[in-house]
Amino acid sequence: MADEVKLYGARGSPFVCRVKIALNMKGIKYENFEEDIFNKSADLLKYNPVHKKIPVLVHNGNPISESLVILEYIDDVWKGVPILPQHSYERSVARFWAKFLDEKCIPALKDVGSNGDEKVVAKACEQLQILENELKVKGTKFFGGDNINLIDIAAVFIAYWLAIREEAAGIKFFTEDKFPKLTKWADDFVNCQVVKDTLPPRERTLAFYNKMFGKINGV
Repeated sequence: MADEVKLYGARGSPFVCRVKIALNMKGIKYENFEEDIFNKSADLLKYNPVHKKIPVLVHNGNPISESLVILEYIDDVWKGVPILPQHSYERSVARFWAKFLDEKCIPALKDVGSNGDEKVVAKACEQLQILENELKVKGTKFFGGDNINLIDIAAVFIAYWLAIREEAAGIKFFTEDKFPKLTKWADDFVNCQVVKDTLPPRERTLAFYNKMFGKINGV
């Protein structure tokens, strides 16, 4: 009997995009359910009653929530192209950086634009510099080495969404001069076919941020 795989998400979400990249890497066929985050479906609320958030992966009737948890689940269940390293220590390192992205880096980046304070931009740059240094030490094309892994997927917001958000907010700090390794990584990552196939249209994403920042800035 074939696996039944459903994904509840929204196309513009970088956290949903993480899951789609993983599913595409593994060649897993799934049914996609687009959610209205302002009018959540009964199914979403049933499958994720605690956080009531996307994404939710439902595998043979069993729901899994939180994007990083879903990525590990996908890697555990479906073999083939690995998402996490095989070595135990390297797996722990990948989990560390994925957690850093969610707890430190992405929250700092999301503050930029909604608040133009120089301290907010400085904090965002501080977090990006940590990633820049990590790539410099590794000396590899991706955080995963020659191929993308959990860290790269977790950082999709930086690779794709950040530049669009900057454009809408009229701020530019994620530049090649400041972050040569990280900007090169971002370009290589978004041009991976498995990633490119999952990204939402740029124009649509920019329109969303233009509307958001227009309301904030009173434009």
